[in-house]
Amino acid sequence: MTLIAEAADAGKRLDSFVHERLPKFSRSRVQSWIKDKLVLVNGAEARASALLKGSETVAVEPAELEPLKAKPEDIALKILYEDDDVVVVDKPAGMVVHAGAGHNTGTLVNALLHHFTTLSSVNGELRPGIVHRLDKETSGALVVARHDAAHQSLARQFHDREVEKIYLTLVHGRMEQITGRITAPIARDPIRRTRMTARTGHGRSALTEYKILRQFDLFSYLEVKIGSGRTHQIRVHLSSLKHPVFGDRLYGAPAEIPGVPALDRFFLHAHSLQFRSPSTGETIRVESPLPPDLLELLAALRTSDG
Repeated sequence: MTLIAEAADAGKRLDSFVHERLPKFSRSRVQSWIKDKLVLVNGAEARASALLKGSETVAVEPAELEPLKAKPEDIALKILYEDDDVVVVDKPAGMVVHAGAGHNTGTLVNALLHHFTTLSSVNGELRPGIVHRLDKETSGALVVARHDAAHQSLARQFHDREVEKIYLTLVHGRMEQITGRITAPIARDPIRRTRMTARTGHGRSALTEYKILRQFDLFSYLEVKIGSGRTHQIRVHLSSLKHPVFGDRLYGAPAEIPGVPALDRFFLHAHSLQFRSPSTGETIRVESPLPPDLLELLAALRTSDG
């Protein structure tokens, strides 16, 4: 969340200012955030005792104080593929992968713990089996490791960019090039800490390749491959081209378009994964079909375009 200091705030301590604006959190909790570098003043770290001048932008990224714990929950899971090493699940939109601030129940991990007796422990108790993630509102294929050796094998494949990840997305506007390649590095947005950005010229390396599958009057339907797995990568890279993902208001998509059905999430789907079996080395390719809400939107656009 972003707080704007005004003239009346000049001379206030940083921790006092944040506590005044966010009174439901204790001052000691605010101080712990500042110590953990979760509070930035004009994009920079600061001490709790720092005095404000009255014109700063203060970005706060709240963190849970109490330790979170993943617990089994009887939540339905759609399994796309399963063997002794891995499980590939079809994650629905709206489901968080693992527990975090504001999300301790209803996660994919909670569901996995109910359905499977053993999962890899490499990523700790909060993220058993989790090798990679999908954003909350992104649907589709996600691979889970059933034991540590499988996790280590998959992690190496992801690190070495050997895993083929293909997404389907609908973006605003008609793209000029049939295919494209985006290589801008991605970093945390210094002003809005809930966002990432590809406009600073620095950050972690990222590779996104796209191909137009169909053009509509106002939109482009794309197949996207990513060679890296940065936070919000596809959303950030496509937004940097001024073609934000449909429904993705965080990265510039309009709230609504007259005559176009709305989605209660953004249009991004992890369509397929290809990786090597940790045990045999054989190629495994798994596909997740587009879910009904995305299919219905595409059908409506086809009808309106004639």
